[in-house]
Amino acid sequence: MAFQPKIEFMIYVDADACPVKPEILKVAERHGIEVTFVANSGLRPSRDPMVHNVIVSASFDAADNWIAEHAGAGDVVVTADVPLAVRCVATGALVSGPTGRVFDNTNIGMASAMRDLGAHLRETGESKGYSPAFGPKDRSRFLETFDRLCRRAKAPTPRTDDRE
Repeated sequence: MAFQPKIEFMIYVDADACPVKPEILKVAERHGIEVTFVANSGLRPSRDPMVHNVIVSASFDAADNWIAEHAGAGDVVVTADVPLAVRCVATGALVSGPTGRVFDNTNIGMASAMRDLGAHLRETGESKGYSPAFGPKDRSRFLETFDRLCRRAKAPTPRTDDRE
């Protein structure tokens, strides 16, 4: 099977309340990858031509919908939103949460089920919805995971046709 180099891919970031924006910029710059931050509120402008900001409407899931419509196979997506991760994994995107948790075909079903269970328990009052604080270990794990996903996205991909 012949290989062809992957020419283009993007990093899409669900930027509302994303705690790892500086890390994303650092890794993207090192790899020479364009980044698009998507949010429904103001984002700090960047002079870097490789960094794009997209402000969407404040309607529910507008940022998620924009990312899901634009991300595709081989793109890298950063989101803490499990339903968005489900949609992006289905397109073949490489997805990481801000804590370094990778979402892929092997675990996205369980992640979605656990999210739904947690929502149900909060609705019934069985759980108060405690989430541990984001810490240095999460940041470090994210950096490692995100760098690995970017290297994988840049790697040559096998051709799916019969041409040499």
